[in-house]
Amino acid sequence: MTEGQPQRGFRTAVAPFGEPLRFESVTTNLDVPERALAIGAHPDDIEIGCGATLAKWAAAGCHIHHLVLTDGSKGTWDPSRDTASLIATRQEEQREAARRLGGGEVGFLDRPDGELRNTIREQWEVCRWIRQIRPDVVLGHDPWRRYRLHPDHRNAGYIVTDAVVAARDPMFFPDQGLQPHRPRELLLFEADVPNHVEDVEGFEEMKVRALLAHRSQWETTLGIPDGLDGPALELELDAFARRTRDKLADHGAFAGVTLGESFHRLET
Repeated sequence: MTEGQPQRGFRTAVAPFGEPLRFESVTTNLDVPERALAIGAHPDDIEIGCGATLAKWAAAGCHIHHLVLTDGSKGTWDPSRDTASLIATRQEEQREAARRLGGGEVGFLDRPDGELRNTIREQWEVCRWIRQIRPDVVLGHDPWRRYRLHPDHRNAGYIVTDAVVAARDPMFFPDQGLQPHRPRELLLFEADVPNHVEDVEGFEEMKVRALLAHRSQWETTLGIPDGLDGPALELELDAFARRTRDKLADHGAFAGVTLGESFHRLET
C-alpha cells in the first residue's frame, strides 16, 4: 500500500457499536511528522487512543508532546482516596507512560475531572499550546462519536477541534502574541467513522507498557484486578496484553493491516 494514499473501493468493517460501516477510501500511514501534539481528556486517554502510533513516530525521530486537560482526580472507586495524592500520582504515571512511548514533553491544564467544559478559556489555552509547539499533526478525541457518555471526552474533542481552527487564524486570540499555526493533519481517535489507519505492528508492546504505567487505573480502566501478585498477576497481565493486541487487530482490519490504530483524519 502507498503511504498516505487512499485504498480505493469499499471496505466493510464493524464499528464500535456493531453496525456495518462502508468506506469509500481509507488512508494509511502519514509521513512521519517532525512534531506531534496528542491531547487527551484524562491521564491514560492518549495511550489508549494513539499510544502505538506515538511510539512508532517517536522511534522515527518525531518530537512528541502530550497535553492532558483534566487532573484525573475522580479516577478511583475508593471514596476515601486523598484527592491531592491521586492527582500527583496520575501526573507521574502520565510522565512515565510518555517515557515508555519514547519520551516527549507532558503538560497538564488541570481542569477538575468530570467538569471539563468547552469554553473560550479552554480554547485559548489549547490554541496557545498549538501555536507554541507548532505541530504538524494534532491528535485528540472524536467529539462526534455517537452515544459518547463521558462529558470530558466529548468536550475534550470539541476543545481540540475549536482550538485547531483558532490557532490557524490570526484574528483569534491576538493577545497571545504568537504567530498563527495550521497543523497539516488532525487525527481523531475513538473515531465514530474511521477513515485512516496507522500500521503499528512492532509497537504493540510499547503501547501495553505505557498503559501499564497507569497503575492507579489497573482495575477501574484496564480491567486488571487489584491485590494480585505472582502467577495470578502474570496471567492477568498476559490477558490484558492479548486484549490490547486484539483491539489493534480490529483497528488494523479497517485497512487490511495486521495491527493498527484507526482515526478519523481531517485536513485542517
